[in-house]
Amino acid sequence: MDNGVSKEDLQQFGALLISTIRKIIESDTGPGKDPGQPEWLKSRAVRRMLDISPGTLQNLRITGKVRFKKVLGSYYYSRYDLMGLFNENPDK
Repeated sequence: MDNGVSKEDLQQFGALLISTIRKIIESDTGPGKDPGQPEWLKSRAVRRMLDISPGTLQNLRITGKVRFKKVLGSYYYSRYDLMGLFNENPDK
């Protein structure tokens, strides 16, 4: 009786593994999500991306225009909220 793993077994396992990885990637990159982009960005990355000063970023945080989290003294900002700044209706 042979309890070894056949080449066909490995091929089936590989196909199953690839399928599972694809499902995980698709669920993490659904509508409105960009693969490779973090959901939360550090202050420095936000300032560089928007070309704004630390004070301007602080004003966005204080006025509630963007969500943020403070972790061990560093602020992290929601990428979704930052992108929303450019889509706001000026008539509001």
